[in-house]
Amino acid sequence: MSKHTIDAAGKKPGRIATQVAVILMGKDRTDFARNRIPEVEVEVLSAAKMSLDTNKLRDKTYATHSGYPGNLKLETMGHLVEKRGAKEVLRRAVYGMLPKNKLRPRMMKNLKIHD
Repeated sequence: MSKHTIDAAGKKPGRIATQVAVILMGKDRTDFARNRIPEVEVEVLSAAKMSLDTNKLRDKTYATHSGYPGNLKLETMGHLVEKRGAKEVLRRAVYGMLPKNKLRPRMMKNLKIHD
């Protein structure tokens, strides 16, 4: 299993998430296949030192819905960072960039994010 380490200090979350998603999908490898998960592990260091824009902290919202009528929950990025930390912002960004199929949860297990 190959291991990749990325330092997040001073970088934007979207740029880091793009790098991580490409590695987790295996698109940077010569033996890429859509139906297989590569044997890679990605470790992101210094997630708390990411460059988070103040306007995004205030304006960007994350939505969750349980399926029941009227149960749409909206949460700003600033509140998410206070409650769960900056690593949750990065985790959600990577999660959204991976393919929406049954391989996605298995790919996410190969991602380790440290503050």
